[in-house]
Amino acid sequence: MTTKPLNLVIHGASGRNGKRLIAIGSQDQAFHLTGAIVGPRSSSLGIDAGALAGVNPIGLAIASTWPSTVQVAIDFSTPDACMAAIDYCESQKIPLVIATTGLNAAQTERIQKASKAIPICYAPNMSVAVNIAMKLVEQAAKALAPVRDNVDVEILERHHRMKEDSPSGTALKFGQIVAAQMGQTEHVHGREGLVGKRPRNEIGYHAIRIGDDAGQHTICFGLMGEIIEVRVGASNRDPYATGALLAAKFIANKPIGLYSMFDVLGL
Repeated sequence: MTTKPLNLVIHGASGRNGKRLIAIGSQDQAFHLTGAIVGPRSSSLGIDAGALAGVNPIGLAIASTWPSTVQVAIDFSTPDACMAAIDYCESQKIPLVIATTGLNAAQTERIQKASKAIPICYAPNMSVAVNIAMKLVEQAAKALAPVRDNVDVEILERHHRMKEDSPSGTALKFGQIVAAQMGQTEHVHGREGLVGKRPRNEIGYHAIRIGDDAGQHTICFGLMGEIIEVRVGASNRDPYATGALLAAKFIANKPIGLYSMFDVLGL
């Protein structure tokens, strides 16, 4: 029996990731793209979504209002716009994938509250490879926990010059995963000057902003005489779009609750 395509809305359609979602999602037979939403003052309003995304026209105009036929939505916008998407999806009982980064504690709490009313898949990074790397880092940190006083952990991340938050939400998530297993209590962002001997209970973060880099993360476990590194990197934005679309397929018919990419991938 042929499965009917899901009516999908992309919120944040004019962004770099939104355009890739349109380009890839419009070619995915699992979806019927019914909405590509931007802010009411966007210069993209009225443009064919496919043309905006750099592919063939798809007969769907960029709009600032939600269509009436929505079965699942993906938000890949800004923190404030994301909150508006949550409000709408919660009011209409629409399953939602949240791929927006840079959310603060209050905004994250809003996601948790909304997940008591609708199914939400939220992750700081939608890439399949990144989430597998997170699981590998978790395993490494767990194995190193008995010798934690002899292990230094540093997290390096590199992104394009336009990225506004630093360090990346993905880097912070890697740090949370490590700290949950090894117990570090201090999270230090960069170093300068005569900072003294490295404390035993810290994780160091280092952010690089350069060119059009789509995203690289390296998690270093440094022991005396040896180093373990877990590195994951993207050469373009497609992994974030394909991961978000995979999450949309997963969340569309799930019960109310908060899910992650670990759930999507069975990790």
